Amino acid sequence: MEYDFYTLGVLYLVYSFAGWVGETVVATVRGKHFANRGAAAGPFCFVYGSTAVLLAVGFTDLRSEPVYLFFACTLASTVMEWLTAKLLERLHRRKWWDYSGKRFNLNGYVCLQYSLLWGVLGTASVLWLNGLLLRLCQAIPSWLLHPLVWAAVIVAALDQIGSAVLVGHYAAKHPVLEQLNQRLGESSDGLRRRIALYVEKRIQRAYPAAARQEPTIAQNGERPLSAADLLWLFVVGAFLGDLVETVFCRLTAGVWMSRSSLVWGPFSVVWGLALALTTVLLRQNQDKSDRYLFVFGTVMGGVYEYVCSAVTELLFGTVFWDYSKFKFNLGGRINLLYCFFWGMAAVVWMRYGYPVVMKCMTRLRSRVRPWMTVLLAVFMAVNMVTSSLALARYDARTSGVPAANAVETYLDAHFDNARMERIYPNAKKVEKAG
Repeated sequence: MEYDFYTLGVLYLVYSFAGWVGETVVATVRGKHFANRGAAAGPFCFVYGSTAVLLAVGFTDLRSEPVYLFFACTLASTVMEWLTAKLLERLHRRKWWDYSGKRFNLNGYVCLQYSLLWGVLGTASVLWLNGLLLRLCQAIPSWLLHPLVWAAVIVAALDQIGSAVLVGHYAAKHPVLEQLNQRLGESSDGLRRRIALYVEKRIQRAYPAAARQEPTIAQNGERPLSAADLLWLFVVGAFLGDLVETVFCRLTAGVWMSRSSLVWGPFSVVWGLALALTTVLLRQNQDKSDRYLFVFGTVMGGVYEYVCSAVTELLFGTVFWDYSKFKFNLGGRINLLYCFFWGMAAVVWMRYGYPVVMKCMTRLRSRVRPWMTVLLAVFMAVNMVTSSLALARYDARTSGVPAANAVETYLDAHFDNARMERIYPNAKKVEKAG
């Protein structure tokens, strides 16, 4: 089952809409205010679309193992729901749904009952529903499908941005986004009423519960993380991750090996994103036990690493690590031992690494000028874009595809096979069936 931008876009939009419809119907039947309707004005719950894309990309190769697929979908969906709930709470200072009244829940964000439901739905989507949608995409001419997907994805992105702007009380500064948000909200309300008529009577507006709720996050006096803080945490985490992996390879394999994700500098994007995300999610739970942090890191790290492996394989046709020779591995993408390493990394980072890094950042804040942060952001953005283009061109070049434009010619000249193999020594090209 082959996916590209357009088919993944269709999955994202269809499942986002289907999730919104499902929650609307559930809210109407129950006669209660079901808060989880997505952080957007339009008729979409984008967490469903995002999760569906991750499951399609990450777990398609498990279709022959339905039992493993079910557990993988259950775990990944639970992690996505937990992440979404946590990030929404951090962003909007309120809970959008609360499972505290249900058994086997975790902080009210997730519970066993819904996790099993997400596992069933995720398994069904990977086994059957995605195939139906792919066949539908194939039946639509590309000249029609491509512009429709682009237009829908752009509107969905603006919807999310506009909603975030409005929630953040910056609407006056962004009139275009505000107008788009209002129009989408009006259309969503009309569609919502029509759906409700088939179930009961009309339901209330999209976010009444979230709008009325008081802030749930107890402020402990700690300054919230800014975008600049997250950028520096990402860079520091990326550097430390590359350093740890380089030393680990030296100790275990006896060789010095590049472990960088980027063509310029010793930076591991996987580690940078992981440490920044861990910081955002766990800084309010630093008082939790080491066991809590370890379990969090083990589960979240395993899912995160699996998804990273699947996404990079999809984008670049290359796998950057393979655990097939390890016991208790899943598709060669993760293994139990390294999941434990993620757990230990979470404990070490939150107990020792993060406090030290934040102290250093506090001391340097007066010396680090805004233009330095902007320069670092530009460098990392250019570095990541160039690395992505170089990897994509490396995959095409090794498949015998000649350069078709000036950009590809430049990449062939400056990032030839020898250089790419030196930067990514463990990268292995995936042989596509057929």
